[in-house]
Amino acid sequence: MSVFVLPDLGEGLQEAELVAWHVGEGDHVVADQPLVSVETEKAVVEVPSPQDGKIARLCAQPGDRVKVGGRLVEFEEGPRTDTGTIVGELTARAPAAPALQPAGVRAAPAVRALAQRLGVDLATVTASGPGGAVTSADVERAARAQSEAQPVEPLAGVRRAMAMNMTRSHAEIVPATVSDEADIEAWPPGSDITIRLIRAIVAGCNASPGLNAWYDGRTMERRLLKQVDLGLAVDTEDGLFVPVLRNVAARDAADLRRGIEAMKKDVRARSVPVAELRGQTITLSNFGMFAGHFAALVIVPPQVAILGAGRIAQRAVVADGKLAAHRVLPLSLTFDHRAVTGGEAARFLKAAIEELERAE
Repeated sequence: MSVFVLPDLGEGLQEAELVAWHVGEGDHVVADQPLVSVETEKAVVEVPSPQDGKIARLCAQPGDRVKVGGRLVEFEEGPRTDTGTIVGELTARAPAAPALQPAGVRAAPAVRALAQRLGVDLATVTASGPGGAVTSADVERAARAQSEAQPVEPLAGVRRAMAMNMTRSHAEIVPATVSDEADIEAWPPGSDITIRLIRAIVAGCNASPGLNAWYDGRTMERRLLKQVDLGLAVDTEDGLFVPVLRNVAARDAADLRRGIEAMKKDVRARSVPVAELRGQTITLSNFGMFAGHFAALVIVPPQVAILGAGRIAQRAVVADGKLAAHRVLPLSLTFDHRAVTGGEAARFLKAAIEELERAE
């Protein structure tokens, strides 16, 4: 009997969610045949068989999260080719125990027994009995409300990764936001908004290099980065993806557009390489394509800045001494105030606006 464990998938990933098996117990497989698909933070990866042999047991089920080094497959025969140390194993899910009812809640023993049988937490029940006591009718009403509610949906895959990143950001970042508007009335018809925004970010980084940087809060060290590797937020039904456009300052508009289209195609197919979801030096969120003018955005460390573009709309402006209606693009720059000063952020935003307001 030999055991194959989840291999190291690279980029420091510690676990993956099992999506689907491509083999079954009792099947004969050959080396490099796809065994299972697993989902990392934002990509679905096929894991091949390390050897020829017969599958004796599948050690996890779709939906399970398996740590790197955790058991995937037991082979009935064939040489052991995987020698990785098991650093974590799946354990059977124990049935949920009834919630302990708080002693401070006023309820008769029969009412407590009813709540336990119906799976109702007495602490969440609105009491209507004498002296604030919970009655059987109160418990039954709470039970009906629970049954009518949508089932609990455990976060997985992209949404789980997003929740973890947002929690990390909230715990580590000291955010501040500065907002302004760019008058884009001079843009020629058919201007590519995303390309214009990318060029504006490059101009901002040139004027204020401290925003194209990584910051380590543990060591209080800031690293300024010469190359602008732009994270581009892409919203999907599965959650938020932020793939990277590399070295945007050195690429022309046509090359950037090709890169954006290829990136969107990979996101839709869930085939973005994990390496292309890491290493952003600054991020762009064009949320205005849906709605909203200004926003306090979320920075994912070690980055120190994110630029948000709101919904383009006409505004009353004074141009050449006359009142006129111009197209205006709202901008929100959120920055980590531990590593970036207000002056640095304002200089970045000023340079970005000047680039956006150019006619060509």
